Amino acid sequence: MNQESPFKGKTGLQRLWNALHYSLDGFRAAYRHEDAFRQEVWLAFWLIGASLFLPVTGLERAVMIASVFLVLVVELVNSAIEATVDRVSLENHRLSKRAKDIGSAAVLLALVNVVVVWGCVLWR
Repeated sequence: MNQESPFKGKTGLQRLWNALHYSLDGFRAAYRHEDAFRQEVWLAFWLIGASLFLPVTGLERAVMIASVFLVLVVELVNSAIEATVDRVSLENHRLSKRAKDIGSAAVLLALVNVVVVWGCVLWR
């Protein structure tokens, strides 16, 4: 059976308006319910703020900030994966663990990327 969401038919400015509100709801939910996301938002706040005062080129600053935003993006995807897995079942299952562990590994790589990027820029 091919069922589509009744929310999929919106187009134009109405779709953009709805998408903005869904995105803001997602940010609020992640900040409210995900400790890791909340910590990473504060880390981003401090790192991005610090980057504005560092003696680096505009391109270097942009790459430093992009590496920080990547952590937030990956954490949001990881949180969505975790919420979906938990919605399906709260029982311990090897595939659920694998999905959550892989999402966590992606966040770890994004965090390592911040360290590498910032290290390369600052210790050149």
